[in-house]
Amino acid sequence: MEDLVVRDADVVDGSGEPSYRADVVIDDGRIVSIVKEAAAAGCQRPEAVRELDAEGLVLSPGFIDMHAHSDLALLRGPDHSAKAAQGVTLEVIGQDGLSYAPVDDRTLAEVRDAIAGWNGHGDDVDFDWRSVGEYLDRLDRGIAVNAAYLVPQGTVRALAVGWEDREATPEELDRMRRLVAEGLEQGAVGMSSGLTYPPGGYASDAELTELCRVVAFHGGYFCPHHRSYGAGALEAYAEMVAVAREAGCPLHLAHATMNFGVNEARAPELLALLDAALDAGADISLDSYPYTPGCTTLAALLPGWAGVGGPRETLKRLADGETAERIRHQLEDVGSDGCHGVPVDWDTVEVSGVRDPRLADHVGRTVRQSADARGEAPWATARRLLLEDGLGTTVLLHVGHEENVRAVLRHRAHTGGSDGVLHGARPHPRAHGTFPRYLGHYVRELGLLSLEECVAHLTSRPAARLRLPDRGLVREGFRADLVLFDPRTVAAGATFEEPRRLPTGIPYVLVDGRFVIEDGRRTDVLAGRAVRRTPV
Repeated sequence: MEDLVVRDADVVDGSGEPSYRADVVIDDGRIVSIVKEAAAAGCQRPEAVRELDAEGLVLSPGFIDMHAHSDLALLRGPDHSAKAAQGVTLEVIGQDGLSYAPVDDRTLAEVRDAIAGWNGHGDDVDFDWRSVGEYLDRLDRGIAVNAAYLVPQGTVRALAVGWEDREATPEELDRMRRLVAEGLEQGAVGMSSGLTYPPGGYASDAELTELCRVVAFHGGYFCPHHRSYGAGALEAYAEMVAVAREAGCPLHLAHATMNFGVNEARAPELLALLDAALDAGADISLDSYPYTPGCTTLAALLPGWAGVGGPRETLKRLADGETAERIRHQLEDVGSDGCHGVPVDWDTVEVSGVRDPRLADHVGRTVRQSADARGEAPWATARRLLLEDGLGTTVLLHVGHEENVRAVLRHRAHTGGSDGVLHGARPHPRAHGTFPRYLGHYVRELGLLSLEECVAHLTSRPAARLRLPDRGLVREGFRADLVLFDPRTVAAGATFEEPRRLPTGIPYVLVDGRFVIEDGRRTDVLAGRAVRRTPV
């Protein structure tokens, strides 16, 4: 007898087609049969060891978070309710060109310092891997939800070239090609870049193109955080389209939006650019989060030259008064590349987390508010934070525009991505609220998308980008990664004041046919594994 039958569910199957009522039977981690309108037809109803009455609930494929920063969070503890409770059954990690594989001992130490604001320093994690394959094997020991990995181009450059702002030698470029190829052969689904972050941002378009050729050859995709989301954003998007086209590589644009005052109401220009490329045959998708503020590290706002040599050299530059003044000038007067070419407005930069608990009084305040409380200039406060916190400070950037968010989320190439940073005292609520916010706020309350269309954005579209032939739809033979939610009550609980509140209206989530959320509570099931690239 089969393991489970979900009775009388309103199935929104991920295809975008209208919902239907059905009994769905699950066995050995897969959907084995779907009996439509079983009760109404008066036919023999399927039986199983366990029955779940889904009256009033929608059954859909599990949601795929196309942009996650759970690289260490997945390993720290088995709970991971931040994602499981949202109905997320698969995350894509290794984002923005910086993560923890492939590395050697030197590079690992540098990367841990560079992205401590995203994931913490990792003192509570046993870094018993160095290659991509070894990291994926570590995930296979058991995690709350599934995870796919992108080879991080910045980490690859740190390993082959270092943290220098220069052209790679032919030998270094060959090594980077080999590292990317090895990561893809070991199961990564593509390559990410963070082109406003050292050292990945030091790569030329020609270098990126060569690496993207390797990605394309292995059937992966390129996922860039491109060179600007502010001044020059459209040019930066066009640059990535051109790189991908030249390399013959599928392109997925990370957290695609248009931020800062210079881009208010300009999302239609971005979408016109993408539509023209799509109509010309380009393979492009994108993800976004349904909020206006962004989130990054305070150090990320610094000019790229301040990162040359790695995090320790950055701290030395900040400690030197003359060099620090050059940094201030770039940030406040010119607009650094790290701040997307826009002079920083310290009223929009809110501290959300610190590495050193002695700095906790800054959390929840903008840099200007902290500076005013100390009777000093904002740069003096920001500089002190960077130095005393060892570059580990996380910030929210209140620079987005709601009309841009709404335009992007309706686009035909759109998928959902939380860009969720789970570290810090007051992380961005998108880490805990992205997917129920799509369903509750933008579908039920605003009606910007139908429920069926929105679910397709969050399930089958990302599964297609990841080339997963048996996920993203409710179909017989597909993996039983599923979520049951109440369309009348589903909502994000997380707020900017209480960012770790869990959502409502999502009582059941299954990974590989096993309940990771049951009756609205996290179980102790660790059914998640590394999802490896499907060989071409």
